[in-house]
Amino acid sequence: MWPNPAICVWLVAKVLEWTGLVSAVSGSTLRDIGRGALIVWAVDELVRGASPLRRILGAVLLAWLLFALLR
Repeated sequence: MWPNPAICVWLVAKVLEWTGLVSAVSGSTLRDIGRGALIVWAVDELVRGASPLRRILGAVLLAWLLFALLR
């Protein structure tokens, strides 16, 4: 089974950020794209999660990401 597209976007953004193949400005953009993809994934799991555990995981990750963005 293939992972969700949002997780794939986050993973590609992280790999590109970690390798340092992009400039600092692009690295910041990649970080924002990765965070956005995780937010999309968390909302999707919260709303359409296949099990209660996945819904809880989505809620926890969404809360953590929103906390990190607002501080």
